Amino acid sequence: MTDALKRLSDEGVAIWLDDLSRKRITSGNLAELIDQQHVVGVTTNPSIFQKAISSGDGYGQQLADLAARKVTVDEAIRMITTADVRDAADILRPLYDSTEGQDGRVSIEVDPRLAHNTTATVAEAKQLAWLVDRPNTLIKIPATKAGLPAITEVIGRGISVNVTLIFSLERYREVMDAYLAGLEKAKAAGLDLSLIHSVASFFVSRVDTEIDKRLDSVGTDEAKALKGKAALANARLAYEAYEEVFSSDRWAALDRAHANKQRPLWASTGVKDPAYKDTLYVVDLVAPGTVNTMPEATLEATADHGEVTGDTIRGTYEQARAELDAVAKLGISYDDVVQLLEDEGVEKFEASWNDLLKSTEAELQRLAPAED
Repeated sequence: MTDALKRLSDEGVAIWLDDLSRKRITSGNLAELIDQQHVVGVTTNPSIFQKAISSGDGYGQQLADLAARKVTVDEAIRMITTADVRDAADILRPLYDSTEGQDGRVSIEVDPRLAHNTTATVAEAKQLAWLVDRPNTLIKIPATKAGLPAITEVIGRGISVNVTLIFSLERYREVMDAYLAGLEKAKAAGLDLSLIHSVASFFVSRVDTEIDKRLDSVGTDEAKALKGKAALANARLAYEAYEEVFSSDRWAALDRAHANKQRPLWASTGVKDPAYKDTLYVVDLVAPGTVNTMPEATLEATADHGEVTGDTIRGTYEQARAELDAVAKLGISYDDVVQLLEDEGVEKFEASWNDLLKSTEAELQRLAPAED
């Protein structure tokens, strides 16, 4: 093992685990990763919960109790997922306290079926914050058009948010604007801004997956030479936008009121193409004030052979722009790619949620006590 994870932390990158299950909590594995692998946060999403609950490990008794109470399948899922998030938040609480709320965070997603409904998203976020009832929770809201005003409203109520499914630079700027508007709303309401935190989850690997596919269709040597570059370029330019927004006069006024910056979080950092190094979206996205949420395989690969060489983002902006321009010149539409990825992202989470509903409903029916 190398000290790559420690070096990553020393460079100002918060290492979060992109996975959660009851077995990980009860076995002591999560506590071990915090203690030994510099993990300081956990993210979840519908796909992760669907996989965890479908595996069955550790959920039998709670499912039996829920079946006996004849709860709806939607209520059952919320009871199960919030229990896991609450327990993980308790394990991470010392980190939350020691970092003044920056880390020690656990994220839980609003029902993805609400992604295009602002009012319902706000109501669900409030309900989740109340159900989990831990200060180190982040409520995940998707960066859809309907999600943007929901972000402002939820932040304005003092609830910390993880904005998810960001693919485009334009949308990322809209997300930061929604966050600042929420802080301004919270400030006007007399809330303590120092207690409100947010991260903006900028998805990485899926950008390469889609653009590489289109580069292969172009098929020229020039196109092939651009494979594996668009996702890093996109993320690096997102960091440039972050630096710009959080050095503005608008931000300065909030900073004086003790507000926290909304950190960029690199999501979808597991490498999909085996031709690329398995630590690509970690070691090539190092800059202070960022979060990298990794699947366990990526965490282990980084610990084993990751080469952390310092800041790999600042100073790359012109090259990043040139690479995205070169992709566009080949007839590949950036706007088309990022919109497709956003639409697919929502659809995939909704499909996972529906699978979770079906498998949980089947378990509730199987465990339902016989009628007297």
